[in-house]
Amino acid sequence: MVRGGVSLLEIAGLTVRYGRRVALDGLTMTVGGGEIVGMLGPNGAGKSTALLAIAGAVAPAAGSVKIAGDGDPRRRVGLADQPPTMYEFFTVAEHVEFCAEARGRANDPSTKTLLAQLGLDGVAERLVRELSFGYRQRVGLAAALAGGTDVILLDETLNGLDPHAGRQAREVVAAAAKRGAAVMLSTHLLGVAERLCTRLVILDGGKLVDDLSGTALERLVAGGAGAVEEHYLKLVRPEAAP
Repeated sequence: MVRGGVSLLEIAGLTVRYGRRVALDGLTMTVGGGEIVGMLGPNGAGKSTALLAIAGAVAPAAGSVKIAGDGDPRRRVGLADQPPTMYEFFTVAEHVEFCAEARGRANDPSTKTLLAQLGLDGVAERLVRELSFGYRQRVGLAAALAGGTDVILLDETLNGLDPHAGRQAREVVAAAAKRGAAVMLSTHLLGVAERLCTRLVILDGGKLVDDLSGTALERLVAGGAGAVEEHYLKLVRPEAAP
């Protein structure tokens, strides 16, 4: 079932193994344009693996990923991984512009607008390798969005931002969804998930254990502070001691 607008992302039986360990176990879901899907789950639940597999950065053992619509799917997907993979000796502007150009949008004026919206115009000529963690997170987000990507995959990209940068980042993500992009983001920040996401999915042990949107999500959030956390703790087992 498509929960947002037109279906942009179809994931069927996606399974990833690292040696004998099953990191992602048969993930099946459809994401519509305009949705912001928050992926919750403990460390090792399969969130990062899912995003990497959807982006084509990890080869699945089974299952499929389909990007709907016209054009080369590889140019229509933007991934901000963790830690952000970057061209360390590019400037911020060069890095983001290169990503836009790789997607067929060279000299796109919206790239400069994106840098300004994320508060990066002041560091646009600095080398990426010189940046703090928070700035690198913002550059990773800008690179994922550059060129007007249709499917945006963010792996804890909104973590580690100061309040001003965090608000800017949320506004940019919300604007991308408003123009029709499908957004999937992993986070441990439940407050961010509550405020920003139109849908929440919970993974545990590589499996999808819950999928909330629409009225069901509204009712949960209306339960007040801590309601999402309590729901999560009921579904997810505590992490085992190493």
